[in-house]
Amino acid sequence: MLGGVPAGNRLRSVALLAAVAALAFVALKLLPSGTSSRASEPPGAGAPATVLQRAERGPALVHVAGAVRRPGVYRVAGDARVRDAVRRAGGARAGADLDAVNLAARVTDGEQVVGPSRAPRPAAAGGSQPGPPAPVSLGSASAEELDSLDGIGPVTAEKIVEWRTHNGGVGSVDELEQVPGIGPKTIESLRGQLSP
Repeated sequence: MLGGVPAGNRLRSVALLAAVAALAFVALKLLPSGTSSRASEPPGAGAPATVLQRAERGPALVHVAGAVRRPGVYRVAGDARVRDAVRRAGGARAGADLDAVNLAARVTDGEQVVGPSRAPRPAAAGGSQPGPPAPVSLGSASAEELDSLDGIGPVTAEKIVEWRTHNGGVGSVDELEQVPGIGPKTIESLRGQLSP
């Protein structure tokens, strides 16, 4: 017995105080995050959790449509931007109006990203409607001009220019059948878009 308190009682008192302290600690940990205990946290104390959540976001599936080279569904990183999704779809086609899209926006899983086309030019002052676009000259068009046509991509455009250079020009749209990768269906779709 020390100081008039039996040793057994002193041990029980210490054990009781330890149990109360442990319960108080657990109760503080279980308090909702919006209580006054968070009011004393310094600004930015919750930031690491937010950064962690962003880092743990998995890949997203995004449907890229409109004026892009290869429309379709693509898997992108969870923190990808609209510009990344457009790049996965082969980039914008000629005539795309990417100024109408927020390329810096973060994509979300299941989102559709549409690359709009430029609006048609307004009618002339006389009120006449613009006619169909003039055919592209097959004999002098650049690879970029050929790539802007429906049914021709950048690789095929380069093949046409190489074939034209190697063979001394092109006499008709039908000669495109000799270019590797161009078949009868493609030639038919190009007839209204090309002139010799």
